[in-house]
Amino acid sequence: MSVTGIRYTVVGGLLNLLLASPLWLSAQSPELVYISNVTATQSAGRTLTNVEDQTRATLDRLGEVLQEHGLSYSDVVASNVFLKDTRHFQGMNGVYRTYFEISPPTRATVQADLLEPDALIQISVVATGESKEVITPGGLKSPELPYSWGIKVGSTLFISGATSRDPDTYQPVTGDMATQTQRIFGNIGFVLEEAGMSFGDLVSCRVFLDDPRGFAVMNRAYAESVPAAAPPARATVRASLMNPVFSTEIQCVAESSSERKVVRAEGRAPGRLPFSPGIDTGDRLYLAGVVGRGSNASEQTRAALDDIRSTLEAASRSFEDVEDIWVYLADVRDRDVVQTILNETIGDDMPTPTIVGARLMGRSGVEIQMVIGKTP
Repeated sequence: MSVTGIRYTVVGGLLNLLLASPLWLSAQSPELVYISNVTATQSAGRTLTNVEDQTRATLDRLGEVLQEHGLSYSDVVASNVFLKDTRHFQGMNGVYRTYFEISPPTRATVQADLLEPDALIQISVVATGESKEVITPGGLKSPELPYSWGIKVGSTLFISGATSRDPDTYQPVTGDMATQTQRIFGNIGFVLEEAGMSFGDLVSCRVFLDDPRGFAVMNRAYAESVPAAAPPARATVRASLMNPVFSTEIQCVAESSSERKVVRAEGRAPGRLPFSPGIDTGDRLYLAGVVGRGSNASEQTRAALDDIRSTLEAASRSFEDVEDIWVYLADVRDRDVVQTILNETIGDDMPTPTIVGARLMGRSGVEIQMVIGKTP
């Protein structure tokens, strides 16, 4: 089945439709529409100054983009909500739940620096017109917030950002980083099992840490759940979470595939941290977040892209196959520099990346994570 990967981006009221390279997807690999960086700071000539009004206008704008592709809110399977201030969480949720009243998408919500200076909220989503299955594990209490634990489309499972919650009561399970990470993976395990999957099917994760000093402890606990020889690709950044008792939030994607394999650049040995440079499922290649060395954002971006190119070559892929891009910036003001280099490297028809400001685990100021499609 031949399809075209499509990505929209909405920033500052401007809508751009970008067509990525044609992709060959199996009957089990869904066609996905990526909509990135949706914000709204004005409506009908009026400046919006509170999070309720901005959330409503942002979701209205999202609905317009979905409709242009023949989709609706019910077709959204994954949502990432970035808030300028954690104190806006309740106000955002009050509006958000009215747009996703039935079978809401999976979701992760963290605080980040946003692209628009006056924006209080920025949203990126994944949607598909294909049939979906909401995953509601019997051993896990239904969320009290407007998201689903998991949504499965074909062989792909989107899992909500998980925090340390008691599976029976949904109440926070406090404790140190190890305790919380173990509880998180216990809950992710419930979702995987209900979907007929296992930890060995995880292909990509995003880890949001409230305090980077817990990075080493998180890694040790994380390694206890993921397969040692073939852990999922991963990006880890610093971000304030919505509840101060939580130390980490982990959002994952799983895919059942008999072709699943780890991809490393030629001559590169396995790393010490529990993630793979890339996981190839045959239909998609999920890459880990890559940072590059350098004294500024320009040098770091070029170095990261050189590293990514080596991994792509090992998988017989190229930048022409890029389907989704995420960029984490320690200083969001570097976005124009990074965007220019991405365009030079990948081409003007590349998918527009989700870009957020977030502190990284090392000294680099740029981290790039990608999903790669498959050409005929």
